[in-house]
Formats: sequence, structure tokens, C-alpha cells
Amino acid sequence: MTSAPRSRRPYVYILRCGDGSLYTGAATDLARRLAQHAAGRASRYTRARLPVKLVWSRRARTWSDALRIECQIKALRRPQKDALVRGVGRLPRLPRVGVPRG
Repeated sequence: MTSAPRSRRPYVYILRCGDGSLYTGAATDLARRLAQHAAGRASRYTRARLPVKLVWSRRARTWSDALRIECQIKALRRPQKDALVRGVGRLPRLPRVGVPRG
């Protein structure tokens, strides 16, 4: 599997909303997506909970990996998400798809 050039690799991100809740998403252009969230044009969830603040982000190799990571984060319980944001939590390693095992 080849990864996208570094400048085009997608991001997975976590926002802290004005009510203290966390929102997880994925985007190819993080700055543009954050501006959309701040303007209330990105999602219904964040629009109703402004202001939002970026508290965690990570680059993924591919869009598919970004979506998998996003799903992993969404499946975590709140204390695990808080640990991830603080930098002490970890996500499980993503399996490599399509790589033969020898």
C-alpha cells in the first residue's frame, strides 16, 4: 500500500466543544475544516455547541486509515478519549491491509 504525499495526507482530529463534549472527525485540509467548524458550517453537532477548540490531531497515511482511526476514537469511552487528548492514551495499532504475511 502506498501512502499519499505528506502534504495531501488526511488528518483525524478531536475538538472540545463549548459544552465540554468531544467531537471526532477526519479531514484532508485541517485548517479549512476547523474554520468551517468555527463558522458553524461543518456539522450539526458542533454548530449547536460552539465555540470549538482543536485538542488533538494526527496525520493518517490514507483516507481509509483516517476513517478507521476516527471509528476507533469514537468507540473509546470518555476517560480513554481524555487520556488520548492529554497525550497519555494510545490507539490500538492499525493492521496493514493487503500486506502479505510471510
